[in-house]
Amino acid sequence: MNKVLLLLVLSTFVLLAAAKTHFKDEFDSKWADRWVQSNFKEAEGTRGDFVRSHGKFYGDAEADQGIQTSQDARFYAYTATFPKFSNKGKDLVLQYTVKHEQNIDCGGGYIKVLPSTVDQKEFNGDSQYNIMFGPDICGSSTKKVHLIFNYNGKNHLIKKNIPAESDQFTHLYTLILHPDNTYEIQIDQKEVAKGSLKEDWDMLEAKEIKDPKASKPADWVDAKEIADPEDKKPEGYDDIVAQIPDPDATKPDDWDDELDGEWEAPQIANPEYKGEWKPKMIPNPEYKGEWIHPMIPNPAYKDDDTLYQFEDNGAVGFELWQVKAGTIFDNILVSDSVEEAKEHADATWSKTTKDEKTHKEEQDKKQREKEEEERKAKEAEEKKDDDEEDDDEEEKKSGDKDEL
Repeated sequence: MNKVLLLLVLSTFVLLAAAKTHFKDEFDSKWADRWVQSNFKEAEGTRGDFVRSHGKFYGDAEADQGIQTSQDARFYAYTATFPKFSNKGKDLVLQYTVKHEQNIDCGGGYIKVLPSTVDQKEFNGDSQYNIMFGPDICGSSTKKVHLIFNYNGKNHLIKKNIPAESDQFTHLYTLILHPDNTYEIQIDQKEVAKGSLKEDWDMLEAKEIKDPKASKPADWVDAKEIADPEDKKPEGYDDIVAQIPDPDATKPDDWDDELDGEWEAPQIANPEYKGEWKPKMIPNPEYKGEWIHPMIPNPAYKDDDTLYQFEDNGAVGFELWQVKAGTIFDNILVSDSVEEAKEHADATWSKTTKDEKTHKEEQDKKQREKEEEERKAKEAEEKKDDDEEDDDEEEKKSGDKDEL
């Protein structure tokens, strides 16, 4: 049993030793030396700045330091580079944490993997990227995880709807891209989506298309039912009116025919009226079923087993618009090892997330106690003012009596 355990441990060490970390940032005090702020929106005065912060509540004051959006209604555009690599034949793992401490109402929280050719000083929303991944929230209608791949120069959004976390706590987002063209998305180390790049995106042309030479025959009958030719409208059917005078209505006692005109009973729906007559429907003996357009192989379809593959990965970046600032990003990892990503998550997010929630609960409790004390103090002050007014009134009454 000990030998088996030893082999497992050794195997794990071998895998981790072979793993390649392309980029990792936990945002120490020198983070600004590694990240470049774009000039995007600077001239308009709407460029936002990242600041290093652990936020108002945290699990560990140092470990939870990340970069935080600091100004409302601003565009944020920052990039950090690393040695160019290709993920050909290997897993690609992108992982980071997002904390919407401000109770975000509208703003992005996604990260981008960029080619090494990115112009960092001019980086903006139109800059080419390989992958865009992470939460996007705007109002109650948009709370989803984006996953967009660039393929042949065009950006393709995942067809699935993947809900994003929108509370105030730190959440871990993980994308795992496999060389067999499959993927997995995790939030807080739990799988929320997985599937095939070929099926869940429209990167490839459809395998089949409708035959352009085919059309529904002119004599094709697709009506399931027809009016019964034997059914006849009953005699006198059209003589039944939709409304009749209310038989229970009576002329008011104060009605004056000379002044008010001739009294007429109000109209009510006629219970005998059955609406416009229509013949009953019967199955159509000529019905051939719904016509289905014949499909043919799509001449434009071309399979591609390299959808997952990006030959030039050389940077990560944030390009965001936020109405209400306060989001904190941290613990970014770009790797080819799922195991390493898990170990990094265990050493960072997993270590502090519980204490973060405890800290928030303590803060909320103190705030409630403070508000309660303020409420009581206000009530006591108001009562004191009322008592003083009553005393003044009593003194005034006593003075009036003395004068009498």
